[in-house]
Amino acid sequence: MPASTYLSNPKVMVGTAIGTIVDISDDVVAATLTVTAEALEDTAFGQTSRTMTAGLFSNSLTLTVFASYAASQTYAVLSPLLGTKCTVKVNPTSAADGATNPGFILEGTFLSSIPVINASLGELSQWDIEFQGGLYSVDTTA
Repeated sequence: MPASTYLSNPKVMVGTAIGTIVDISDDVVAATLTVTAEALEDTAFGQTSRTMTAGLFSNSLTLTVFASYAASQTYAVLSPLLGTKCTVKVNPTSAADGATNPGFILEGTFLSSIPVINASLGELSQWDIEFQGGLYSVDTTA
């Protein structure tokens, strides 16, 4: 059994900058933030094993959201961000930022597409939204 676990109930905020981000948690079904460092080979003559060093980071955030066209809901919040660099912040829970609930931030992340309609008969419509790139940071201040 793990020593520490948490019940997944993230807080998700998006917008043009940290001071202007809005909470869309009530429309989000899933969030996956991936931080990836490119592996650059730095093996030199005489070494017997390949070695690597970190290159550029390639970060991404995928959100699965309920499609809603109402004012201040998913379409209204996300559509102005299409084709722009924006800011997203995801916390593991809805509690305040802190050491046990860090705010994972992507600043200058790019939103290249929104599936404007994704409909199936008798189902709640959902969109998968992907933010690409951006500067990754972690906020643990309350």
